[in-house]
Amino acid sequence: MHPLIVAAPASGSGKSSLVLGLLGALRRRGLTVAPFKVGPDFIDPGHHAAVCGRISRNLDGWMCGREAALRSFAAGSAGADLAVVEGVMGLFDGAAGGSDAGSTAEMARWLGGRILLVVDARAQARSAAAVAHGFASFSAGLDFAGVVYNRVGSAAHARLLREAHASRPELPPLLGCLPRDPGLALPERHLGLVTADDAAAGATYGQLADWVAAHVDLDRLLAGLSGPPPVPAAAAPVPGKAPQPVRIGVARDAAFCFCYPENLELLERAGAELVFFSPLTDALPEALAGLYLPGGYPELHLAQLAANTGLLAGLRRQVAAGLPVYAECGGLLLLAASLDGTPLAGIFPAAARMLPRRRALGYREVTMTADTPLGPAGTMARGHEFHYSELEMPATVPRAYRLAGRDGAACGEEGYLCGNVLGSYVHLHFASNPELAENFAATCRRWRDSE
Repeated sequence: MHPLIVAAPASGSGKSSLVLGLLGALRRRGLTVAPFKVGPDFIDPGHHAAVCGRISRNLDGWMCGREAALRSFAAGSAGADLAVVEGVMGLFDGAAGGSDAGSTAEMARWLGGRILLVVDARAQARSAAAVAHGFASFSAGLDFAGVVYNRVGSAAHARLLREAHASRPELPPLLGCLPRDPGLALPERHLGLVTADDAAAGATYGQLADWVAAHVDLDRLLAGLSGPPPVPAAAAPVPGKAPQPVRIGVARDAAFCFCYPENLELLERAGAELVFFSPLTDALPEALAGLYLPGGYPELHLAQLAANTGLLAGLRRQVAAGLPVYAECGGLLLLAASLDGTPLAGIFPAAARMLPRRRALGYREVTMTADTPLGPAGTMARGHEFHYSELEMPATVPRAYRLAGRDGAACGEEGYLCGNVLGSYVHLHFASNPELAENFAATCRRWRDSE
């Protein structure tokens, strides 16, 4: 089948709810569904995985480019009956105003996908059909599977929407009118929706599947996706000599859950034997040659983290011995002296605090200005930054990153160094430069072999 790309005119139109309902309803039909998310989001893919029982991968044209996106799609859709891709923001929103670069529309073209457009129909009737018409005709080369109107207020509202849609036969088929139901919304917190391990999220999945199954014509949708998709093959990575194994710890629990699957897979390809552990409950694993601390929600589990004194002492002891560590965002906070006054590992002499408003959001291009565990000076990579905290990092702590936004404008210096430790607010996508994983594994080997 052609991949299904779920898109909308704008954020907040109901893409996430529709996608989770579709994933659940299609699984009930016995289909194996491969989920994906356009853009740098971590939370939506966690929900996709919880519903589908399969890893959900990010497809990001700006961070990783076409070839890497096609490789991720091929890896994630292997063995599946259907791929469902949740878009980002509005269908045409991306890295620039004058092109589709970095947008859901660009990804739909790359994948040969068919777009299901979900339109928020609140406070409009015939005008909703005009919105659908504008999006379906705005840019050539896009294939639309259909339209779904969301937040429909009543049966009379649905009738008006159907009449308006039918009055323009050139529109993609109308596949459903989803009634407004505030009780179906997933709970939110700062950074967006609650994560998939929240009990409130799990209770909503089945309701969303019922909602979609009752109000979307799934038979017609699936029939419209039939046929071999014109997906060009991505160039496969050139296999090299099997690297020497190296043991790298990876934090993974409710507090540290923001990590791209490709980061871990590229580390494994570079020879890493990944050892997962929970900073909330576990001691630091023994005999490590390196440590990866991804982002997440440490601020929601601060008391439990601070109470795990064995872990914090182990971090200080191993860092003092030279253990290579890469920490991003939430992992960086764990290494701070304190967060909101609560003492933590103290690797960096920085006080961190949570803010009531978002501190940073955006794509980042990183150029390393000093040698780091991820590579020598001059190494480049791409990622994104999204956080509500800030650090008071002394000027005496070396900075190793020169940051630029997606438009190339300078964003300052960051990437904090302390011995063999590199910490940053930027979530790097290793597929933007696979040498990051190779370099980190090599750094870990050198340190291990020097002991």
